[in-house]
Amino acid sequence: METSVVSDTPVQMSESAVRRVSQLKSDKGSEALMLRVFVQGGGCSGFQYGFQFETEREEDDLVIENGDVTVVVDPLSYQYLAGAEIDFLDDLLGSRFVVNNPNAATTCGCGSSFSI
Repeated sequence: METSVVSDTPVQMSESAVRRVSQLKSDKGSEALMLRVFVQGGGCSGFQYGFQFETEREEDDLVIENGDVTVVVDPLSYQYLAGAEIDFLDDLLGSRFVVNNPNAATTCGCGSSFSI
């Protein structure tokens, strides 16, 4: 199976998220870094979002490109993330990536977990 590269995808990135990923790539001195966004069981609402940097992608990952920023999402996570926007917030709660997900029926107060 081939990797799916998408530039016009239902998973979007805010300008704030794109800027932050670009800055982190520059800070780490690696243009090869990609942000992996995933969903896993857990959290106070049933599912939680995860974010990590990687230099390799899996064959069946969905690849989202926005300028020099690449986001990868595995097929299982993508079913929960379709239509969502990845954002980066820097506020009183701290600095963090968040997902604005229209598929979530409920979310926890910090926004890191959700249920369908």
